Amino acid sequence: MSRHTLIAATLVALVAASAGAQQAPAAKISKEEAALRATAKVNEDSARAIALKAVPGAKVKSAEIEKEKGKLIWSFDLTVAGKKGIDEVNVDAMTGKVIGKEHESDAKEAKEAKDEAKEKTAKPAAPKPATKKP
Repeated sequence: MSRHTLIAATLVALVAASAGAQQAPAAKISKEEAALRATAKVNEDSARAIALKAVPGAKVKSAEIEKEKGKLIWSFDLTVAGKKGIDEVNVDAMTGKVIGKEHESDAKEAKEAKDEAKEKTAKPAAPKPATKKP
């Protein structure tokens, strides 16, 4: 291999390595969330587009996939410039249809976030001991 070819190959390798190092790490998701995503027929990007169409001029503040009332849904919290609070839009993860749209005030959103934090930190109740019948 000529010296120029070797130098060129080395430069290409260095550029490729530095480009890879600058990429943002993939978001870590739980096994439960991965399983829900695998079950969904509508992916997050498609559901996001549907939610944004339901609230023109909005930006996504947060998104999650979850089971709610037995349905697999994508839930998006959207903000609109100049409008207080958030618009929550729920998109059916199997059909892509908007199944819920609600405006939440800042106070209601804060209470909901507090309640969710409590649920995550709460310990599950210990099962009651079985009682024998005579």
